[in-house]
Amino acid sequence: MDPFLVLLHSVSTRLSSSELSDLKFLCQGRLGKRKLERVQSGVDLFSFLLEQNELDREHPELLRELLASLRRQDLLRLLDDFEEGRAGPEEQQDFQAAFDIICDHVGKDWRRLARQLRVSDSKIDAIEVKYPRNLTEQVRESLRVWKKAAREHASVSHLVQALRACRLNLLADLVEEDQRARSLQLQSESGGGTVSLMAWDSDASASGASS
Repeated sequence: MDPFLVLLHSVSTRLSSSELSDLKFLCQGRLGKRKLERVQSGVDLFSFLLEQNELDREHPELLRELLASLRRQDLLRLLDDFEEGRAGPEEQQDFQAAFDIICDHVGKDWRRLARQLRVSDSKIDAIEVKYPRNLTEQVRESLRVWKKAAREHASVSHLVQALRACRLNLLADLVEEDQRARSLQLQSESGGGTVSLMAWDSDASASGASS
C-alpha cells in the first residue's frame, strides 16, 4: 500500500470524534456540504480531499495545517517521519511480506530484478560475494539495497512494476494478492475505512498508467 495512504490511515485511527468534527469544520471551504455530511471517519475525509486534489503525497501541507490546528504533536511526528522517508510499522510489515514472497519465488531471476530496480552490477557482485551460497539472502540483500537507495520513493507498488517489467507476472500477482489481503485485514480491524483509500490508490495508478 502507498506509504502516504498508510500515513493517512494511521492518522485516521488516532482521531477522536470531536477532532474529526473540528477537521470537517476546517474543510468547509474545500469540500461541499454533501460530502462533509458523508464523512464518518478520518479516512473518509482524506479520501474526499484526495479526490478534490486538495491533498497529495507530494504536497502534504494541508495535512500538516490540519494536524497543527488540533495541536496533535504525535500525529505531526508521523508526518515528519513520512517526509523524512522513515517507514512506519505498517509499511515495514508490507515490505517484509513482499520481500518474503519474492525471496521464496524469484530464484536466479533476482539479478534481473535487481538491475530493473537500478541496483548496480558492482553491488550485485558484492552481494554474491557476501552471501556466496545463500540464494535467499542474496535476494533479500538486493531488495534491502534498493529500498535504502530509493528511500521515500520505495514502495511495494514499485516492486510489483519492476517484477512485471521483468515478465515475472505470476510473482507480481502473488505480491499484489498478499497486499490486498493485508489491506482487507487492516480494514476489518479498523472498522472499514481503508477501502476508500485503496480505491483512490487504484484509480490514481490506473490514471497514471493511461496518461
